Amino acid sequence: MKKFLLSLCFLLSALCCFSQDVEMADGLRSSGKIYVVVGVLATILLGVILFLIMIDRKVSDIEKKLKQK
Repeated sequence: MKKFLLSLCFLLSALCCFSQDVEMADGLRSSGKIYVVVGVLATILLGVILFLIMIDRKVSDIEKKLKQK
């Protein structure tokens, strides 16, 4: 989990360093729609992360049950 969080921090910092001015982003920012885009992306990312955590827990439970047999 620590490796994942560290990798995510490095990825986000790299994305911030290489950001460029894009006309579409400027248009979305000026109309206030950029916050909707960021919100949707954050929701999707959070959903994927929660889904992976749930699957990891289920797999861990199955592995424990198989080791007990």
